[in-house]
This record gives sequence, C-alpha cells and structure tokens, in this order.
Amino acid sequence: MDGSTRPIAVVQGAEGAVIQRIFRRLADRWMPDLRLVGVVEEPPVEDGPNRGPGYLRTLADGGHYPLFQHLGAAATGCSLDPAGAVAAGEAVRRHIAMGCDLVLLSKFGKMEAEQRSGLLPAFVDAVEQGIPVLTSVAPRYDDGWTRFADPFFVRLPADEGAIEAWWAAVRQRPEQAA
Repeated sequence: MDGSTRPIAVVQGAEGAVIQRIFRRLADRWMPDLRLVGVVEEPPVEDGPNRGPGYLRTLADGGHYPLFQHLGAAATGCSLDPAGAVAAGEAVRRHIAMGCDLVLLSKFGKMEAEQRSGLLPAFVDAVEQGIPVLTSVAPRYDDGWTRFADPFFVRLPADEGAIEAWWAAVRQRPEQAA
C-alpha cells in the first residue's frame, strides 16, 4: 500500500497545541464541502464568562466535552476527565454511523494507548467501516499507536500542505469514491 494513500494519517512533529490549531483550521476549511466528523481540542479559556479548562468539541454538532477534572489545588494526580473523553467518543460514534467521508480525532492518547476507552471505540468504528482517519499521537504513546494501527497509517509532519496532500490522495482512491 502506497504510504500517501494509507487510510490513516497521524500528524506528529509539533506540540499538541500546534497540531490542534492545524486541525481546527482544516476542519473549518473542509466542513462546507466534506462530511467530516470527529473531535478537536479547544484550548483553555483563561478569562471571561466561558473561563475554564480545555474541552473536546465535536465537529458534526459543536458539542462540548470536558477534558479535565477540577481536582483541587493540592492534587498531584492526572486531571484527565475520562467521562468527558468517553462521552465525546460515543458522540463521534453516533456521527460516524450517520455517514461521513473523514473522521478527525484530536489524538490517540493515554486512554487509547492503554485500551481504556476514551476515543478508542470511535477509532475502531472508523477503521472497521473503512473511513479514513486523521489524528495525532504524542511520542510517548507511539508504541500503543503502532500496535493499534500498523500497517495502515502514514506519519505526516505538522504541516497543512502535507495533510491536504494526504487527504487529496486518499480521496482519489477508487474505494473512497461515492
């Protein structure tokens, strides 16, 4: 399988916040002409009436799902909100079931690498249905990612042009034609 047309692309090579900005820009650009579902990370809001930690936003309906729990000032544990990630993943699964051209999932992270739900069921649904997937993976979760997706993925740099070129090549594959 030619790497440029592998059905899953993982974006790496930049900080997560940079990759999420790229994903949000691409989603905004693609949404009018593409049946795009999935989630992107929205950054924390430091002040104003919507102040709070970051969240996952579903692309199909704009739903918000918390990424972090408020554990208190003295807490030292992981503040990831597993319930928020699971709820976001279930929303994406419902959107996938309604039909789409591409699934954009913000990241394959700790929960997914440990096979503890999160967005993992949405990844599985997309792969099983043959829908292309765009995501990111931090280097520390690379082994889990490779176990999950090898040999069906290609690594892309955090560059909009490279991602656009991958999507154009995947979209032109005969089995992706509508």
